[in-house]
Amino acid sequence: MKLLIVDDSNIMRRAIEKYLANKQFTLVGTAADGEAALQLFAKHLPDLVTLDITMPRMDGLACLDKMLKLKPDVKVLIISALKDPATGIQALKKGAKGFLSKPFTEPQLQREIDEIIRVKTV
Repeated sequence: MKLLIVDDSNIMRRAIEKYLANKQFTLVGTAADGEAALQLFAKHLPDLVTLDITMPRMDGLACLDKMLKLKPDVKVLIISALKDPATGIQALKKGAKGFLSKPFTEPQLQREIDEIIRVKTV
Protein backbone atom coordinates (compact mmCIF):
# COMPACT_ATOMS: atom_id res chain seq x y z
CA MET A 1 0.00 0.00 0.00
CA LYS A 2 1.50 3.32 -1.13
CA LEU A 3 1.57 6.21 1.37
CA LEU A 4 1.94 9.97 0.83
CA ILE A 5 2.49 12.28 3.83
CA VAL A 6 1.48 15.94 3.43
CA ASP A 7 2.12 18.53 6.15
CA ASP A 8 3.82 21.91 6.16
CA SER A 9 5.70 20.94 9.35
CA ASN A 10 8.85 18.93 8.74
CA ILE A 11 8.67 17.68 12.34
CA MET A 12 5.12 16.42 11.79
CA ARG A 13 6.02 14.73 8.47
CA ARG A 14 8.89 12.91 10.15
CA ALA A 15 6.76 11.92 13.16
CA ILE A 16 4.04 10.43 10.93
CA GLU A 17 6.66 8.59 8.88
CA LYS A 18 8.27 7.22 12.05
CA TYR A 19 4.92 6.25 13.60
CA LEU A 20 3.89 4.33 10.48
CA ALA A 21 7.29 2.74 9.78
CA ASN A 22 6.22 -0.63 11.24
CA LYS A 23 3.13 -0.76 8.99
CA GLN A 24 3.20 -2.36 5.54
CA PHE A 25 3.40 0.91 3.60
CA THR A 26 5.67 2.04 0.81
CA LEU A 27 6.33 5.74 1.37
CA VAL A 28 6.13 7.35 -2.09
CA GLY A 29 6.86 10.85 -0.83
CA THR A 30 6.33 13.70 1.57
CA ALA A 31 5.19 17.20 0.73
CA ALA A 32 5.08 20.53 2.59
CA ASP A 33 2.25 22.12 0.59
CA GLY A 34 -0.76 21.17 -1.51
CA GLU A 35 0.83 21.90 -4.88
CA ALA A 36 3.84 19.67 -4.22
CA ALA A 37 1.48 17.03 -2.82
CA LEU A 38 -0.59 17.01 -6.01
CA GLN A 39 2.51 16.55 -8.16
CA LEU A 40 3.58 13.55 -6.08
CA PHE A 41 0.01 12.25 -5.96
CA ALA A 42 -0.42 12.37 -9.76
CA LYS A 43 2.93 10.63 -10.25
CA HIS A 44 2.48 7.81 -7.70
CA LEU A 45 -1.32 7.55 -7.15
CA PRO A 46 -0.94 6.47 -3.51
CA ASP A 47 -3.57 4.38 -1.72
CA LEU A 48 -3.34 6.35 1.53
CA VAL A 49 -2.62 10.04 2.22
CA THR A 50 -2.18 11.87 5.50
CA LEU A 51 -3.15 15.46 4.77
CA ASP A 52 -2.85 18.67 6.77
CA ILE A 53 -5.48 21.39 6.23
CA THR A 54 -3.53 24.60 6.82
CA MET A 55 -0.64 24.77 4.35
CA PRO A 56 0.92 27.33 2.00
CA ARG A 57 0.20 27.50 -1.77
CA MET A 58 -2.87 25.22 -1.56
CA ASP A 59 -4.80 24.21 1.54
CA GLY A 60 -5.74 20.66 2.41
CA LEU A 61 -9.41 20.97 1.42
CA ALA A 62 -8.57 22.14 -2.13
CA CYS A 63 -5.89 19.45 -2.35
CA LEU A 64 -8.36 16.80 -1.18
CA ASP A 65 -10.81 17.75 -3.96
CA LYS A 66 -8.12 17.43 -6.63
CA MET A 67 -6.80 14.12 -5.26
CA LEU A 68 -10.28 12.61 -5.26
CA LYS A 69 -10.77 13.65 -8.89
CA LEU A 70 -7.54 11.84 -9.83
CA LYS A 71 -8.21 8.73 -7.72
CA PRO A 72 -11.72 8.55 -6.19
CA ASP A 73 -10.90 5.52 -4.01
CA VAL A 74 -7.87 7.07 -2.25
CA LYS A 75 -8.08 6.90 1.53
CA VAL A 76 -7.29 10.30 3.05
CA LEU A 77 -6.73 10.96 6.75
CA ILE A 78 -6.94 14.64 7.61
CA ILE A 79 -4.48 15.56 10.37
CA SER A 80 -4.89 19.12 11.58
CA ALA A 81 -4.40 21.42 14.54
CA LEU A 82 -7.58 23.31 13.66
CA LYS A 83 -9.88 23.46 16.66
CA ASP A 84 -12.95 24.16 14.54
CA PRO A 85 -14.84 20.87 14.12
CA ALA A 86 -16.72 22.29 11.10
CA THR A 87 -13.56 22.09 8.97
CA GLY A 88 -13.07 18.43 9.86
CA ILE A 89 -16.73 17.71 9.07
CA GLN A 90 -16.36 19.56 5.76
CA ALA A 91 -13.31 17.42 4.88
CA LEU A 92 -15.25 14.23 5.68
CA LYS A 93 -18.19 15.39 3.55
CA LYS A 94 -15.77 16.04 0.67
CA GLY A 95 -14.51 12.47 0.88
CA ALA A 96 -11.81 12.20 3.55
CA LYS A 97 -12.05 8.90 5.44
CA GLY A 98 -10.93 10.18 8.83
CA PHE A 99 -9.87 13.16 10.92
CA LEU A 100 -7.19 13.32 13.62
CA SER A 101 -6.44 16.40 15.71
CA LYS A 102 -2.90 17.54 16.48
CA PRO A 103 -1.21 16.84 18.77
CA PHE A 104 -1.75 13.08 18.62
CA THR A 105 0.01 10.00 19.93
CA GLU A 106 1.45 7.14 17.93
CA PRO A 107 -1.34 4.74 19.06
CA GLN A 108 -4.00 7.30 18.04
CA LEU A 109 -2.50 7.62 14.56
CA GLN A 110 -2.16 3.88 14.13
CA ARG A 111 -5.78 3.34 15.27
CA GLU A 112 -7.07 5.90 12.74
CA ILE A 113 -4.99 4.40 9.92
CA ASP A 114 -6.16 0.87 10.79
CA GLU A 115 -9.78 2.07 10.79
CA ILE A 116 -9.40 3.81 7.41
CA ILE A 117 -7.77 0.78 5.82
CA ARG A 118 -10.65 -1.42 6.99
CA VAL A 119 -13.25 0.94 5.48
CA LYS A 120 -14.58 -0.66 2.32
CA THR A 121 -14.98 1.58 -0.70
CA VAL A 122 -18.57 1.51 -1.92
